[in-house]
Amino acid sequence: MGSAFAGVKAGILAGIVYAGSMGLFNVLLLYALKGDVLQFLSANLPSACGGVAGGVRPTPEECFSSVVLVYIPYFIFLGFVISLVFAAAYGILYEHLPGQSPRVKAASMGLLLLIALLYLGLAGLSFEYTARILISLFDLAATVVYAVILGGLYRRYTRSVEFISQDENSLKIIVDGRNLTGKTRTFHLRSSHEVKGETSGDSSFKEWAISGGVSIEDPRSFRTTIEVNGDGMLKAFSTKKR
Repeated sequence: MGSAFAGVKAGILAGIVYAGSMGLFNVLLLYALKGDVLQFLSANLPSACGGVAGGVRPTPEECFSSVVLVYIPYFIFLGFVISLVFAAAYGILYEHLPGQSPRVKAASMGLLLLIALLYLGLAGLSFEYTARILISLFDLAATVVYAVILGGLYRRYTRSVEFISQDENSLKIIVDGRNLTGKTRTFHLRSSHEVKGETSGDSSFKEWAISGGVSIEDPRSFRTTIEVNGDGMLKAFSTKKR
């Protein structure tokens, strides 16, 4: 139950760096290996890039320019959009991802993002063995940077709240419709959430107690609102019915 909004906010910068750096690296690599690229285009795409100057079909040089000026920017944009989707998923699934720190959790999401880009053919151009090796190594490095930025900014935009019940069997803490009794969850900084103390058996709600950066609208009401301004705790107390 993390924050998708915080994930997207963190993912904007992480995605720009990730997709932008991958695109820039591919452009630099194309120019560094331009001779091999032109030969590849001419040999493998003769019908599309095998023309001569002044002819109807594009020349290898013209195809090269199209790749640099059209296709790579388009792939950068698609990669950025997909990285935002994974950033939102990171926020939503934050508590369920492996690891303890935000950056370790982000690393697992970054790996899934890289796999998705590889599957979609958006992780870089592949035209010869050396290029494939260099692009693969750079993609891994870029994924690490993506995880570091995403995890770091997500932590900046969110705060953790622990929900404790005096008796978890008879008193449940419901937050925005979800049972979070005995759990710790992250919420967007300065966000508000409806909480409800749900009792069963011969118990009745008594009051709320807070600590840290959590404030509460009415500590005596079983249904009220909390505001998250920092890491903190919300504890629910119950009493036996007379």
